[in-house]
Amino acid sequence: MTTIYILWLRQLKRYSRSKARIIGSLGQPLLFLIALGFGMGPIYQKAKGGNYIDFLAPGVMAMGIIFTGTFSGIEIIWDRQFGFLKETLVAPTSRVSIMLGRTLGGATIATCQGLIILCISFIAGFRPHYSLLIPVSLVFIFLIALLFTALGTAIASLMEDFHGFQLIINFLIMPLFFLSGALFPLEGLPKPFKIITTINPLSYGIDGLRHTLINAHHFGMFTDLVVLCSITIIILIIGSYLFSKIQL
Repeated sequence: MTTIYILWLRQLKRYSRSKARIIGSLGQPLLFLIALGFGMGPIYQKAKGGNYIDFLAPGVMAMGIIFTGTFSGIEIIWDRQFGFLKETLVAPTSRVSIMLGRTLGGATIATCQGLIILCISFIAGFRPHYSLLIPVSLVFIFLIALLFTALGTAIASLMEDFHGFQLIINFLIMPLFFLSGALFPLEGLPKPFKIITTINPLSYGIDGLRHTLINAHHFGMFTDLVVLCSITIIILIIGSYLFSKIQL
């Protein structure tokens, strides 16, 4: 437990030192929020969908979370290249504890990133329908962050090349994001897209955020929680196993 706490704290310190990284990771979500939110808003309203900013904000929050979470895995490759990982792995503690500490640190950072985007969304005009459910939305924010940080750690445990990691993450994350219902409603989709969104774990995270923030849902809160928790546990187990097999 002490190892997990120390590595969690170390991840937070490393990220807090890089102001450029914090600001840079907000760029793409803000672009989507402003360009799509105000550009597609009138069309969405004409289709009787309501306020598109309200609909879009949970998806943009998830976007910031998953990119911050998955790309935290690149630090494993960085530490391996420069020998810092070896110093950590030779410590008299289990590799599972090391992996969990790093993952929790990355997930905490990704959660903070999501909260920053939520605050910026208020400035853009987003208004939650039930303020009392905002604390519940934090559960979904953290679960999304934990899932995709563990995924990034698992992938990074198999790789030694920065560029290869970035290519694989973009190849994996972009389809997951665009086919999760982050930008469009899940109702009335063609059957192939309906199947894809149903097996996409991010769909349940965004659906849970929409349920708690704007009282709009597709699967239901209980289903969202069960699926998200189950997949997070599976990815954590896989990531722990792959991290334990790293060869130095």
